[in-house]
Amino acid sequence: MKTIEVVMVRVYLMESESHLNTLLKRLHDWGKVRGVTVFRGIAGYGASGEHSSAFVDMSLDLPLAVEFFEEPGKAAEILDYLNDVIKPGHVVSWPAKLSVKEE
Repeated sequence: MKTIEVVMVRVYLMESESHLNTLLKRLHDWGKVRGVTVFRGIAGYGASGEHSSAFVDMSLDLPLAVEFFEEPGKAAEILDYLNDVIKPGHVVSWPAKLSVKEE
């Protein structure tokens, strides 16, 4: 096994925002990202307030985290797009290493 440099990207959204389907389509069709995972939070808080899945909260406007990794050049292109369509402070990225099979 060898390792390659990648960039991890996490995007924070809310269920009530209409960004998820557009973002997933963009990452799949345009970005050709290797894989994306969407996490649905049971609770969270931030600039838009507090959110939870408590029984009395019937709106279910819960936090979502969309996460993927990609090679640095491709990740930079995707980050440029994300910075144009996602609110400031809702996109986080960091360098990482990916173990891959040697060819």
